[in-house]
Amino acid sequence: MSKNTWISAARLRTLPAALAPVLIGTVMAISDGVFHAGAVLAALTGALLIQIGTNYANDYFDFVNGADTDARVGPARATQSGRVTPAAMKAAFIITFALMVPVIAYLTWRAGWPVVAIGVSSVISGILYTGGPKPLGYMGLGDLFVLVFFGPVAVGGTYFVQALTVPPEVLVAGLAPGLLSTAILVVNNLRDIASDSQVGKNTLAVRFGPGFARGEFLLTLVGGALIPAVLLVMTGAHAAALIACGILLPGIPIIRSMFTQSGAELDPNLGRTGKLLVLYSVLFSIGWLL
Repeated sequence: MSKNTWISAARLRTLPAALAPVLIGTVMAISDGVFHAGAVLAALTGALLIQIGTNYANDYFDFVNGADTDARVGPARATQSGRVTPAAMKAAFIITFALMVPVIAYLTWRAGWPVVAIGVSSVISGILYTGGPKPLGYMGLGDLFVLVFFGPVAVGGTYFVQALTVPPEVLVAGLAPGLLSTAILVVNNLRDIASDSQVGKNTLAVRFGPGFARGEFLLTLVGGALIPAVLLVMTGAHAAALIACGILLPGIPIIRSMFTQSGAELDPNLGRTGKLLVLYSVLFSIGWLL
């Protein structure tokens, strides 16, 4: 098994979902004068490990559950294609999540026992997303999982381990990366709607159809982009962060594609929506500090 195989299985284009909330939480901490470099480094490491561990677990459990077959529309998965054995992929996600132990230990020493709850629940949810007797993703709960854990939990957690408290505007700010990360998931679920329905993977796209999924994408993308306006009303400050709303402009072609294309044609929208998330987090961060 080559290094490139493991890099591919880590699904690098999903990593913006882990990086964006850490950046936003850190910038808000800097603005409030509570920045802590060690806590940020640990939070970033933890976020990446959770994302990669979840991707490895997804690769393993989707294969074991029969969701990843040759009929799959998207890129072939490592276990499905035979490049990695199920046993090796299982070991990979266990090791990746185990690397969270020193991260959680340090952040618990730094910020107290709430970190244990955040870290452990994130790891468990990452496994139960496609694993266990009733996987979250197979029950249509994947969208909620992504919204919560890649949104308010990640942004709030990043801020908390620095400031040891979390003001409400930080949690509201977390809704933006949560919604935009959910939009990435919606692209995936709409693309795979035919193959998922055949194997009992009842995502929201499967349960309610492609029209619902397209509407959900529009709602999550527009809703995430408009969070700076909500924050301006809440705080009466940081008006410059409204520049992040500008991601709606490059988002228009993606929205058009989501409403006019299907299947494999949608695959480029995963990376394009991920880039929107990165762009949002950068613009928001710059604006929040101005």
